Amino acid sequence: MLKLLHTLFLTSDHARLRYWGAMTLFALIVVIGSIPGARADAAEVASGIVLHSCAYAVLAFLIFTGSRGVPAQRAIKSVLTIAAFGAIDEFVQSFLPYRHGAVSDWVVDCTAAVLMATVMWALWTTRKVPA
Repeated sequence: MLKLLHTLFLTSDHARLRYWGAMTLFALIVVIGSIPGARADAAEVASGIVLHSCAYAVLAFLIFTGSRGVPAQRAIKSVLTIAAFGAIDEFVQSFLPYRHGAVSDWVVDCTAAVLMATVMWALWTTRKVPA
């Protein structure tokens, strides 16, 4: 089971799938977050901070492991991509009468990305991940 997870999430075999999976997941986050009442329903399960942190950390993980380059390049790419994703998400929300864009949510998104990218960079540099 661990070998399967390693192959799916850490090797270059499925990197392209992880990268485009992140793009698809982001699109779903924006679409589902735009549905009236969806955010209120999600709030019953977890707070906005928890939801944003988890969602954008997963996106950062997928972008980091789905990208090419040395670990530092992957980390920078994932953080910058998440910063752009978070800004787009908040911008879209600012146009919805039942939602509002918040800089604080964007900061949470960016913080989650920085933390995930740092952890992945540290793991990637200390433990050689075979291609």
